[in-house]
Amino acid sequence: MNEKDLLELWNTKRSQIIHAQIAPTLMLIAVFVLAAYGKFEMATDATKYLTIGVAAATGILAIISQYAAIREAESLIVDLKKIDKSSKLAKTISGSRELLSLTAIAIVGLGLAIFALVVWAVL
Repeated sequence: MNEKDLLELWNTKRSQIIHAQIAPTLMLIAVFVLAAYGKFEMATDATKYLTIGVAAATGILAIISQYAAIREAESLIVDLKKIDKSSKLAKTISGSRELLSLTAIAIVGLGLAIFALVVWAVL
């Protein structure tokens, strides 16, 4: 692949990570609003467990999608480093491996922390 193709693929991977956050964010907004209005206090246990299950499934699928995109982007970085006479942008992106690793850790860590807060808010 040439530099232009790799840069386009890089942007695609970034977009995938961003788009994978939309569904969980909407789910979290719904849980937040319902919790803020005290709706879970009156809800049945089945409703609470369903809410937690849907939040978990949404979050897990988003984390898997984001993690996969990050792994693919890490491979892309390796390919970008192999290009001779690359642009400044390609050089900057190819130096982003540590940032990608940090992003992967943050996605998993924040996902677990937010899920714990969802369980706390619902129960």
